[in-house]
Amino acid sequence: QVQLVESGGGLVQAGGSLRLSCAASGRTFSRYAVGWFRQAPGKEREFVAAISWSGGNTYYADSVKGRFTISRVNTNNAVYLQLNSLKPEDTAVYYCAASTTAQTMNIIPPLYWGQGTQVTVSS
Repeated sequence: QVQLVESGGGLVQAGGSLRLSCAASGRTFSRYAVGWFRQAPGKEREFVAAISWSGGNTYYADSVKGRFTISRVNTNNAVYLQLNSLKPEDTAVYYCAASTTAQTMNIIPPLYWGQGTQVTVSS
């Protein structure tokens, strides 16, 4: 069992940056791949980024490549998402999720989800 809690969301102007954190509980956290998803009002939840259990492999949605960076520190049971060059269309609730494999996280729904943190980008 893994429990996930997101933080770091907020209101930022277009072009600005935010750093989201995902704090995990559970002794086996380091065995899981972790990803970030987002859901904008009126839209379906979409994949944003994922990182393998070791941190050696990362995957990104085309819409965020070059702007967002996912990282993890297993000794802290934490995963981060650095959001740079934010755009109004990045406005959404961002969710942290854990799964067995990072590579297919954009296809196969993760096992565990956090409650989400709101990111709002003003123009």
